[in-house]
Amino acid sequence: MLRMAFDIGGTFTDFVLAANGESPRFLKLPTTPDDPAKAVEEGFDMLLREVGQSGKDLEAVLHATTIATNAIIERKGAPTALVTTEGFKDVLIIGRQKRYETYDLYMEKPPALVARRSIFEVSERIDHRGTVLKSVDQAALKELVNSIKNGGYSSIAVALLHAYANPDHEKQVECVLKESLPGIPITLASSLSPKFREYERTSTAVANAYIRPIVSSYIDRLEGTLSGKGFHQSMFVMQSAGGLISPDIVKEEPIRIVESGPAAGVLMAGIIGSEAGINHVISFDMGGTTAKLGAVDGGVPAVLPTFEVDPIRYKAGSGLPINVPSVELLEIGAGGGSIARVDLGVIHVGPDSAGADPGPICYGRGGDRATVTDANLVLGYLNPDFFNAGAMSLDLESARAGIARDVAEPLGLSIEEAAWGIHVVANANMERAMRIVSVERGRDPRRYSIVAFGGAGPAHAARIARAIGMPEVLTPFGAGVGSAIGLLQAAPKIEVSITSILDLEASIAEEACRSIYEGLESRVVEDLKRLGAPGTPKFNRYGYFRYKGQGYEIRTDLPEGPINSDFPALIAEAFHATYDKTYGYADREAAIEAVDWHLVATLPSHSDKLDLGWHVPKSSIPPRQRKTWQPEANGFVETKIYDRRGIFVGTEIVGPAIIEDPEATIVIPSGDTAIVTENGHIRINIGSRV
Repeated sequence: MLRMAFDIGGTFTDFVLAANGESPRFLKLPTTPDDPAKAVEEGFDMLLREVGQSGKDLEAVLHATTIATNAIIERKGAPTALVTTEGFKDVLIIGRQKRYETYDLYMEKPPALVARRSIFEVSERIDHRGTVLKSVDQAALKELVNSIKNGGYSSIAVALLHAYANPDHEKQVECVLKESLPGIPITLASSLSPKFREYERTSTAVANAYIRPIVSSYIDRLEGTLSGKGFHQSMFVMQSAGGLISPDIVKEEPIRIVESGPAAGVLMAGIIGSEAGINHVISFDMGGTTAKLGAVDGGVPAVLPTFEVDPIRYKAGSGLPINVPSVELLEIGAGGGSIARVDLGVIHVGPDSAGADPGPICYGRGGDRATVTDANLVLGYLNPDFFNAGAMSLDLESARAGIARDVAEPLGLSIEEAAWGIHVVANANMERAMRIVSVERGRDPRRYSIVAFGGAGPAHAARIARAIGMPEVLTPFGAGVGSAIGLLQAAPKIEVSITSILDLEASIAEEACRSIYEGLESRVVEDLKRLGAPGTPKFNRYGYFRYKGQGYEIRTDLPEGPINSDFPALIAEAFHATYDKTYGYADREAAIEAVDWHLVATLPSHSDKLDLGWHVPKSSIPPRQRKTWQPEANGFVETKIYDRRGIFVGTEIVGPAIIEDPEATIVIPSGDTAIVTENGHIRINIGSRV
């Protein structure tokens, strides 16, 4: 078995090639922003040439990408039209009318993905029970189609009022649009996200339509590139909820892959934590452009039913709501390529990034603005001759000159003090995000460990852990390509959901539950056909429930087995237990109301047949020494530099120290100690915690 995984990030594209009985091969290449397939093609050639194989020898290719996210954030999607119910043209523009910053008089919301002039109304009406109050006005619908045809749109979203309860009118509109506008993709909100709350459902449908032509074209080009390399087997793409899906599904529902790469990283962090006997971890993935944080609670990645894209200052309600499941994530503009500057006498870092082209100054590719990577090089944390396994040489003198010009001279600091200031500010940005994911979301950081990965994450994680009071940092084997490793450990998965409000004490509850899950199962079966993955699926049920009269609901895992007369009572007991665990009490006398129902089908993963682990070194490599900046000493001190490829299990390393991995650098500050685990992971104990 030979499998390839690759994760296209904003700065680097990461590859892992894994086979039975052989050590995995890792590779990082600069991303080619104009055409990501170029870096993919180069990486394929390099890795397959190393093992004397070709594309036809690959059993599967697994992929994670940020193309969908970037298209939304940068507002570079396709010209999109929205068809909605007459009288509800402004649902998408008004949103929820909530203020994410109560006292900010200049608060702005992110602009909608479609302008008001691109929203078209159709005369029809269905109520919340699915009853038709007014049929579709066919004459008006034809006029609407002509307006869309003349508007030059490349994609269409249809989101009619209460279509989650009865999709008939949306399907009628779709039929007329397909007949009159062949070749233009149409997204139905009732098919993509059959849930209530009209604004969120409409936002999801519009976002899907907005990125659909771009993602579809990208997937087609990528498949063509792989085919040209002789690969004709299955390709799977990571979805936001943490499972793999087929390109056919991605091209129709690209909204499923908005958090593709970060989801793979959270999945990997959970697996690494379990291997180390840690059930509660915060995943910390810092690359060249962004830092992504997720959570694993009790060994299970936290999954949310909805998420937001492009939030402002991490505030809930400030982004575009997407009504599909996703691992819980927080993404900030803080990476190795984040640009440092002085504003009003203060150092600022990010969110703008030097990216892959031109990159930081020290890359020597034309970058002319100081970045976090430049600062880390000046501080001695990075080896200029062993960056990215020696594939890149870093220019120390140019980095020093850039920091002097951009930060040191404006503030009257030495170059080293300015570099340390950049490092500290970058850490502060990520510490703030870490507090949001932990403390502000009800997680005690003293009970969680950080799993740090990505090319830059291990260089910053220990100091962030110390600042927030976390006990340890775990840096996995292959940390620099962690998300790509997560891809190889993922399983194909299909998840479907529907809104169906139900009183669990009603006499029809049993029959209603059975009907709901029969409908969900039929949808899963259709998606599994498109998934094209072998094996027998395992089904899991969960839903979102609340006490009657409440405005919001909580996730509750539902019992397995047949749906019979006991099923509603079992749901109620599961909800009470979940509510008690979440809030510390439960009202067992109160009526329970079901809102959303979910069904997940997971197919077998093949990761157990692959060797993704660390192999014990054949010989020890003695540590070298290099001067690194240590704030405790207020300057540079001689520091032991270890080569990770030559450290045995059980080796204890006392900070300050540096461990150089081919794809990442691990910084162990003074006062901390690290040990190599049986799996080759570096476990850092944070010695001085607040």
